[in-house]
Amino acid sequence: MAALAAAAMTMLAPAAQADEPFASTYRPIAGEPVLIRGATVLTGDGGRIDGGDVLLRDGVIVAVGSGLDADGATVIDGAGKWVTPGIIDVHSHLGVYPSPGMNAHSDGNEMTAPVTAQVWAEHGVWPQDPGFDAARAAGVTTMLILPGSANLIGGRGVVLRNVPGTSVMDMKFPDAPHAVKMACGENPKRVYGSRGQSPQTRMGNIAGYRAAFIEAQRYRQQWDAYESAREQAGERRRGGETPSEPNRDLRLETLAGVLRGDITVQIHCYRADEMALMLELADEFGFRISAFHHGVEAYKLADRLANEGVCAALWADWWGFKMEAWDGIQENIALVDRPEGSCAIVHSDSSEGIQRLNQEAGKAMARGRALGLDITPEHAIRWLTANAARAIGIAESTGTLAPGKRADVVLWDRDPFSVYAHAERVWIDGALLHDRSDRARQPVSDFLLGTEVAP
Repeated sequence: MAALAAAAMTMLAPAAQADEPFASTYRPIAGEPVLIRGATVLTGDGGRIDGGDVLLRDGVIVAVGSGLDADGATVIDGAGKWVTPGIIDVHSHLGVYPSPGMNAHSDGNEMTAPVTAQVWAEHGVWPQDPGFDAARAAGVTTMLILPGSANLIGGRGVVLRNVPGTSVMDMKFPDAPHAVKMACGENPKRVYGSRGQSPQTRMGNIAGYRAAFIEAQRYRQQWDAYESAREQAGERRRGGETPSEPNRDLRLETLAGVLRGDITVQIHCYRADEMALMLELADEFGFRISAFHHGVEAYKLADRLANEGVCAALWADWWGFKMEAWDGIQENIALVDRPEGSCAIVHSDSSEGIQRLNQEAGKAMARGRALGLDITPEHAIRWLTANAARAIGIAESTGTLAPGKRADVVLWDRDPFSVYAHAERVWIDGALLHDRSDRARQPVSDFLLGTEVAP
């Protein structure tokens, strides 16, 4: 156990590096050892333990099983209650479109050019957004904050721990990769077509992506050649000239990171035909798509998504609010989840929806069961935890209840997929950051301090 604790401290240490801009300064809040005993435990990877125990210590999961020794930990009676990993929302705009929703707070879309890969969502995140607290009360412990969908390539997204912070760096998930937000279909062609600019059509959309990645290929080649020449000059130690460093271009730097595989690719895309086109685009330029988001027609190519290891982050029943969202079905998540190797996810894209992701997953379960599919709670929880962690590149440290992983844990008062379920307690890295029965454990945004909130 001492070795595990030492490894935990290493894992939870800030990832800030001297040469990394806007590096994470996140430090876990200290929490006491806790043993949740006798609950229904959904491990997040398909496992279920009835009458199970979960032991948290030094910020990590120490053990999951039955009849665990408390070993000096505070014991919580979990009888009649359920335990899950913390919920992960892979599509959130909290902080960049905070509450109250006003123009002064609107920082999610840089609508100045179809490709704005140079902007980073974290530079627009307002940590005082009350939505973070509401999401934590609903069991959300981690979020991918994305730019909006006005542009073909809207910029970088950032993975945040759902903890109070003075700056976004205080919330930034250590070692989590950046994401790039791309958008298919109606949004970019509508925004720029209405201005008489390109793109005005879906043809223009694809041409815009291709032009951007052709530029990025050249940029990557320049920097690769420079790094190689510099390394060779260092090996010679004497003689030869030090190569000149290419000019930095923040827009192309992000796209080169995509080509290198350092930045995950998250694509707003509704129609199956457009998802297929984006998969061809990825093949042309040699990058991998992590997830399609919204994807109301994802069920039409569920087998291909599974075969190519692409996740689909979906709503339970949003559809029909524009033409590209017309062919949605409520069985979408269940059908996308069905093939071997699939990666279905329930996401929010909403400051209100993030407060009931467990219920959204419950709706998707019900529609799948109506089709005759056997969807159990221990299976469906993956839509909110393990699959979500996989899509945004943090599965090694969170998303399941396994020894050595971050102690991101939710204690529910009943089956979490019930419409009546509440998150009673929420731990992030082993610290109790929400307790439904204790107002002192319900953090309030600085923005709301001094205001009167209805009980």
